[in-house]
Amino acid sequence: LNKNNKMFDEKERFDPSQFQESIVQGLNQTGTDLEAVAKFLDASGAKLDYRRYAETLFDILVAGGMLAPGGTLSDDLTRTEYCLFTASEDLETMQAYAQVFNKLIRRYKYLEKGFEEEIKKLLLFLKGFTESERNKLAMLTGILLANGNISASILSSLFNENLVKEGVSAAFAVKLFKSWINEKDINSVAASLRKVGMDNRLMELFPANKRSCEHFSKYFTDAGLKELSDFARNQQSIGARKELQKELQEQMSRGETLKDIIAYVREEMKKTSISEQTMIGIVWTSVMSSVEWNKKEELVTEQAIKLLKQYSPLLKAFTSQGLSELTLLLKIQEYCYDNIHFMKAFQKIVVLLYKADVLSEEVILKWYTEGHVAKGKSVFLEQMKKFVEWLKNAEEGKLVSFFFETF
Repeated sequence: LNKNNKMFDEKERFDPSQFQESIVQGLNQTGTDLEAVAKFLDASGAKLDYRRYAETLFDILVAGGMLAPGGTLSDDLTRTEYCLFTASEDLETMQAYAQVFNKLIRRYKYLEKGFEEEIKKLLLFLKGFTESERNKLAMLTGILLANGNISASILSSLFNENLVKEGVSAAFAVKLFKSWINEKDINSVAASLRKVGMDNRLMELFPANKRSCEHFSKYFTDAGLKELSDFARNQQSIGARKELQKELQEQMSRGETLKDIIAYVREEMKKTSISEQTMIGIVWTSVMSSVEWNKKEELVTEQAIKLLKQYSPLLKAFTSQGLSELTLLLKIQEYCYDNIHFMKAFQKIVVLLYKADVLSEEVILKWYTEGHVAKGKSVFLEQMKKFVEWLKNAEEGKLVSFFFETF
């Protein structure tokens, strides 16, 4: 008897149809009791070869039997009625199913990769599933993403041309993101997308002729996912700002005239609706990134003053409002703090831009009393003390001579 048992075990271990039968039989016995399903899967891993038949295992748990290419069930008669696709189409049931997969993968860590491959495959088969099956799979995938059971890189399957063309990808994404955001929040979703470089690819859920921020925004807002629309808009404007900064740096390196650079920036502001406060930050970063800085602290200040003298008309062009001036001053503070060689240059830069009419007396005083940020605060306030006192006390008559003597 023992010998026969041993033979049966060996056969079970290396025969896919036998493996399939064992899983189907077990699921038929446990029925809709998902706690019992989880226990059965946990115990079966000891005698069945999950490593070899991972795909078969996941196919049965999701669709009730083995899937043929395209997503239809194989003609094989070994199937079960108890699977994800026949379960109730509600979030609670999908959460319970997610727990089954979660327990299984935590128990048998080697299934992790195979499970992710399975989800990628299932997404490519979406057209072969009914609408209800897609909805369940979308909800489950969202929950699995929220739990960290799978990586957001699986979304690349949704960029498949045929799925995109027929609108299957976008509709699936709506259900998926709703359940993901329901489990976590948009910040957590954004972090997961960024981690695998998916944050800038969401537009690919739509055909090329509809791949605009406007279309994306309307589609997902109408579907009740305004957070996702806002996230995509934000991503696009970050991308546009990076491009703009790169272009500005290149124009400076090519030695384009300030007049041409200013005209280009004004045009971009009109086109992209970027505010002056945002733009002055981009201009400052571009100017400071346009040169190779000297490694010696004492030479850096000299180099910075020379550069900023040259580009002060450009900075002046985009500080027509007090708020833009304050934004620039805070950018300078942060820059001098983040780049240690510039710590001692802060006051000289501010004075230069004051002389060049880029920064006004009011804004410098406001920054000094309440407008500064914490970065390097004590060092910079100390550096500015004399100049601020002079600003407060100087009478118009004495202004120029005192100014040039002292600073």
